[in-house]
Amino acid sequence: MSINAGKFRNKILIESASQAAATSGALVDTYSTFATWWASIDQVSGREYVAFGKVASEGMFKMRGRFISGVLPAMRLKFGTRIYSIIASPTNVDERSHEMTLICKEVI
Repeated sequence: MSINAGKFRNKILIESASQAAATSGALVDTYSTFATWWASIDQVSGREYVAFGKVASEGMFKMRGRFISGVLPAMRLKFGTRIYSIIASPTNVDERSHEMTLICKEVI
């Protein structure tokens, strides 16, 4: 089974969080790059809703690319200026460690 690498055209940073103390003493999340991942991005659902008197939107995305070991749901994805949270454990497509799928939600 071969992978059509041309469909993985989006450069995505997979970031892991760690906590550091701010000058105020509070702990804040800082992110460092775990891996650079070339993947396809497909929106699978979206909705608009009213929250606190403002119209907001929410999108769910399916991202698919080459398999990377060690990706966890606690990590986040960054595509340009857009940030996505991983909402399900990574899926190892066909259990062959060639491709993985991530289901994500855009953080707005």
